[in-house]
Amino acid sequence: MKWLLMLVWLAASSCTVQDTGKVKLRFWAMGAEGEKVKPLIEKFQQEYPDIEVAVQAIPWGAAYEKLLTAYAGQALPDVLQLGNTWIPQFASLEAILPLDAYIAGSAVVYPEAYFEGIWNTNIIGEKVYGVPWYVDTRLLFYRSDILADAGYPNPPQTWDEWKDVSRAIVAKTDSKYAAFFSLIFNDWQIPVILILSNGGKILRDNFQYGAFDDPRTLEALSFYIDFFRQGLVPRTMTEFANIYQGFERGDMAMMITGPWNIAEMRLRAPELAGRWTTAPMPVKESRNSVAGGASLVISSGCPNPEQAWKLVEFMARPDIQKTFFELTNDMPSVKAAWEAPQLQEDREARAFFEQLTAVAPTPPIAEWERIAVKIQEHMERVVYGQLSLEEGVKNLNKDVDRILEKRRWLLSKGLL
Repeated sequence: MKWLLMLVWLAASSCTVQDTGKVKLRFWAMGAEGEKVKPLIEKFQQEYPDIEVAVQAIPWGAAYEKLLTAYAGQALPDVLQLGNTWIPQFASLEAILPLDAYIAGSAVVYPEAYFEGIWNTNIIGEKVYGVPWYVDTRLLFYRSDILADAGYPNPPQTWDEWKDVSRAIVAKTDSKYAAFFSLIFNDWQIPVILILSNGGKILRDNFQYGAFDDPRTLEALSFYIDFFRQGLVPRTMTEFANIYQGFERGDMAMMITGPWNIAEMRLRAPELAGRWTTAPMPVKESRNSVAGGASLVISSGCPNPEQAWKLVEFMARPDIQKTFFELTNDMPSVKAAWEAPQLQEDREARAFFEQLTAVAPTPPIAEWERIAVKIQEHMERVVYGQLSLEEGVKNLNKDVDRILEKRRWLLSKGLL
């Protein structure tokens, strides 16, 4: 009997994980960031040997549902990456911590270190819930050779010039279209960018109602629709396999897209080197584009928020931001990191720095993702001639007002 008890004790001992005395943090990062962040985590653990970080990479396509499921099951990680447009929803759920107290005591994380519009995506009410990790926005990619053939050696600087350039491209060059506005991927981005740059409103009365009938918003949407009506942009992608092929062949000379396509264009169309580049958006009332990217947040259930903050603060250091860019090609959120030679000497990247000084957040409410889908749906119906712009805007306001019904009720009860 004694030898049997001894065997049981030995077996149990061999399966026991020894407590190292370290604070253990769980960190969820999305897509390529989750796959490539390991060297930075190793460096962090060298600097903070009393903290152990377990990273889990989450595919972007599954991230939103996985995060909501983890929240419902009270299983969110200690530190997580959130797309900037997701922050309002998780803040409203009280799933993430306000970080103001930590920021107040930090020499690394402070508003002036960041692009103002990007920083503001993390402010809900009067509290800061996230620290920008990398930045994203949209601007103009253009074929400089085709614009020159059309009589424009420089990219368009204003809306009027943008329309003139577009007409000249179709009339004077072999390009069938002047530009490409996606009706498939993130197509709400372009109308929203135009609304922002025209000083229009998306929502009104403390984000309680749709404001798509605002005169400046209507003007921006009309400008957008005119590109389709005048045949300056295609309605479908059936004429070319993908945007890279279309851009390479010169089927269109301009497109509005993000920083990831710098590397894609260089990889897919190396023969176009020197014949394309980037430029900030043309100006109307402003040059504003959408403030995008992802931030790091701390879950409200984190048992060790001070140690979690150390990880967030570490990722915000300019030297770490530069290394993160080298690992992922994600553009740094910290302005000081843009002094890296790889960015300073990159003509296409420099335009993004300029554009990032003129970005604005989308409405900071939990319902934004649903509203963005409705913008996409209704503008597509207008583009295909199923509705007039006035009818589309009227229907869009109705749908958005329904989406915001719960928000109005919560505000009326003083619960928001």
